[in-house]
Amino acid sequence: MRLLTSVRTLTATATAVILGLGLAACGTDQEPSGSAGSQGATSAAFPVSIEHKYGSTEIKAEPKRIVVVGLVEQDALLALGVVPVATTEWWGGHPGAIWPWATDELGSAAKPEVLTNTDGITFEKVAALRPDLIVGLYSNLTAEDYATLSKIAPTLAQPKDSIDYGVSWQQATRTVGTAVGRKDKAEQVIADVEAKFAAAKAANPTFAGATALIAAPWEGYYVYGSQDPRGRLLQDLGFKLPDGLDAITGKEFGKSISRERTDLLDTDVLVWLVEKHDADAAKIHADPLYAKLDVKTQSREVFLENGEVLGGATSFITPLSLPYLLDGLVPQLAAAVDGDPATEVKRAS
Repeated sequence: MRLLTSVRTLTATATAVILGLGLAACGTDQEPSGSAGSQGATSAAFPVSIEHKYGSTEIKAEPKRIVVVGLVEQDALLALGVVPVATTEWWGGHPGAIWPWATDELGSAAKPEVLTNTDGITFEKVAALRPDLIVGLYSNLTAEDYATLSKIAPTLAQPKDSIDYGVSWQQATRTVGTAVGRKDKAEQVIADVEAKFAAAKAANPTFAGATALIAAPWEGYYVYGSQDPRGRLLQDLGFKLPDGLDAITGKEFGKSISRERTDLLDTDVLVWLVEKHDADAAKIHADPLYAKLDVKTQSREVFLENGEVLGGATSFITPLSLPYLLDGLVPQLAAAVDGDPATEVKRAS
């Protein structure tokens, strides 16, 4: 599945030293093609030191040319009024790797250059962009990756207290806000989104304590754990994840389960991330083990296509994707969790 295979390609590491690396890191006096801008930045915010998995990084002045080597941090930057010069595309094929929920924040600014992750980080392209900050919070940067990137520009790796691809949207937003001198604005962005979660929970008391899970038909069935942003999404809405899930996923964001553990899918509501809605739903329903579960017979399922915007928002989990996601997903969750097969789970338009 594209969501998983594209992430796994990021484990590839560089095998050669970049020619002219130090020269590229020096930069020039040329104006940046993307901009952090001055409006909203606090001049007293610098220098600032930010801790992460591989130590700490000092940012001496407001960054003007930011390259995102993580998969989703462009949304946090845009939410704070900052346009990166480059993003790393996960999937989707959207210009600049900017999904529709973020286009208003991009406005008329030039779209970022898009880097690919097919063969790991393209260090030469990163260096050629002359960044003064590299952001890789939602990533699986290795120590070698970090060391190479740090020779190009100050680099933010994934937090030391989270698994790879496990940083929460709140922590990512706060870290980015600190890095660009917009801590207060970051807190306001977080508060606004958390208020939407509170409203969704208040409007749907049946979510409280009900079991929920996000899964995908990958190598059997793939389930997302409590340290994954998708798992946290459900918990933030009041759901609880099934018992025994963390024992299976361990220190990874998710894992495929054996046929003997299909019972783990029998939750009060189950969100499927699929490639093709009808075809994949039919294939899943044809599984005799799954077909017997209450989650299927009571129509407690929600199917989201990865290529559709709502499906994409479910995997991005950012301050910009979440408002869109809550509007489209919460009504489907409410229809599914009632356990009445007669209640239609309507796909978001």
